[in-house]
Amino acid sequence: MTSPANVATGASRDGVVAARHLARWLALAATPTFAIMAVLTAVLGGPADMLCAAGYGSVLSGMVPMYLLMSAFHSAAWLRLVSERRGAIRRDTDGVSH
Repeated sequence: MTSPANVATGASRDGVVAARHLARWLALAATPTFAIMAVLTAVLGGPADMLCAAGYGSVLSGMVPMYLLMSAFHSAAWLRLVSERRGAIRRDTDGVSH
């Protein structure tokens, strides 16, 4: 598979590294953003939530469940970060002699 970095003409290595770093931070920002939107929508309500829930008597309809699902779907970046940190801690403690 060809990476976008190899396809882009004239893209410097620093630019590609910066873009990857930015993309990682944006991925981390998605989960808490959707969670905050879910809480604000649940507390404050709004016309969009009324419109989405209109006509459906289900608890799963509306904006709050949608924001919660989007938060869950975007949580992979956080799970990856936690996994990487745990792996780094484990490698550091394995190298220490007792």
